[in-house]
Amino acid sequence: METGFYLIVGLGNPGPKYAANRHNVGFMCLERLAEAHGLTFDKRQKKARVALGAMRGRRVVLAQPQTFMNDSGQAVAPLARFYRVPPERLLIVYDDLDLPSGTVRIRPGGGSGGHKGMLSITEQLNDQNFARLRIGIGRPPGQMDPAAYVLQDFSADEKLLVAETLDRAMAAVETWLVEGVEMAMSRHNSGPDCL
Repeated sequence: METGFYLIVGLGNPGPKYAANRHNVGFMCLERLAEAHGLTFDKRQKKARVALGAMRGRRVVLAQPQTFMNDSGQAVAPLARFYRVPPERLLIVYDDLDLPSGTVRIRPGGGSGGHKGMLSITEQLNDQNFARLRIGIGRPPGQMDPAAYVLQDFSADEKLLVAETLDRAMAAVETWLVEGVEMAMSRHNSGPDCL
């Protein structure tokens, strides 16, 4: 087993009211990852629900910040410091309005793209050089306010696509963990039409 931890964070809003919202696909992805690898979110630490264990021969900390989305950095930065996780071993999983539904994109760094949860993290870490995995949720229909759209639950028609997208997102996380971000990008950056 390799020494040192990898920190994988899924973004969302805490509580049952938000559990099925579009904004919570980061939480959903981590719940599926934990289940697939026999890990449980049985720990509360640094304003987050945490699952500790191993995935693919790597020591991992899975975290779901409980701060509400816009303050995610208040959980991520203290966790990264506590577990001595360098930026190259940090991955944030979150929703993206600018990507079509069903799209998965992983990359090694960059700005927040207007995502307030990511902005909070980059500010608290004072760093942008960490991997992020964006899961497309598409743009709101018509004149709908994006803030209202992200807090809507996925429709019944979308559920199959969401499940399939989360499976691909999980595969991207596992590739990042074992083979690095470049391999994850070449293998998993795709939309639903690429299957």
